Amino acid sequence: MPRPKALLIAGPTASGKSALALAIAARFDGTIVNVDSMQVYEELSVLTARPTLEEEAQVPHVLYGVRPAKEPGSVAWWRTAALEAMDAARAAGRFPILTGGSGMYFAALAQGLAEIPDPGPEAKTEARALLATLGPEALHAGLTKVDPATAARLKPQDAQRIARAWEVWRGTGIGLAAWQNRRSTPAPWDFAAILLDPPRETLRAAIATRFERMVAQGAIEEVAALLEQDLDPGLPAMRAHGVPEISGYLRKEITLEHAARRTELITGQYTKRQATWFRHHRLADPPLVHTINARFDEKTQLSECLTSEILAFLQIRG
Repeated sequence: MPRPKALLIAGPTASGKSALALAIAARFDGTIVNVDSMQVYEELSVLTARPTLEEEAQVPHVLYGVRPAKEPGSVAWWRTAALEAMDAARAAGRFPILTGGSGMYFAALAQGLAEIPDPGPEAKTEARALLATLGPEALHAGLTKVDPATAARLKPQDAQRIARAWEVWRGTGIGLAAWQNRRSTPAPWDFAAILLDPPRETLRAAIATRFERMVAQGAIEEVAALLEQDLDPGLPAMRAHGVPEISGYLRKEITLEHAARRTELITGQYTKRQATWFRHHRLADPPLVHTINARFDEKTQLSECLTSEILAFLQIRG
């Protein structure tokens, strides 16, 4: 029996993934599934450029704004939810279209995810205590001594991931990187992929206007509401691009202009890392692996070539 089919649309921030996904979903009766680790948080609508209510009304969108910021998401949670959403879309006679910029999520979906044992309460308590006492950079230095492979993948300021790596090593005796190499069975789907890979100057131009537009749409108010929850600053939602910078502005530590420049710089650096990751990791095998070397927006029309390739992948004649 042939496996069901799903389309992956990947690319860096501001490359136009959402607009392309919407155009394809409207053409092929698709359901859009979020593959962005920050767009899952309900409090982050403006700063993550989540689809608008008008866009969500055009075709089904799932896994957007479904998790409170106080509850950190994980790739394991997301993969389970995404597979359930894909099955639901298929049952409804719709074509799953997964789009976002989180490369690790795409890899986990298509290739499988490591089944890491629960490290146990003692290891978790120890990791949290060390993080609170020593701070993330010192704990990262300790992790480097016992699990250098995992430590090399983490930034010394990434508190949540460092604590997670420490608890896994303490609780299982095996490093997180080693566990992650023991992947589970890949998803029982046929995947095809479209990669948006615009020139750097095109992305820079899009990012340059992004912050100003978000401020006009309510980004400052969004961060102010988030700060009112008095959340742990190490939570993923608190580290979303623009949140630390606007927080500094609201505390009168920096000007709004400085916050804008800083956000633009960080976002630009992130898009460069995203583009590099996607260029060096195959998201899906043929028949359809299509790279678009331009930015896609709501004014762009689907090419006849791309439309025919998708039709061929779906084995639809039309």
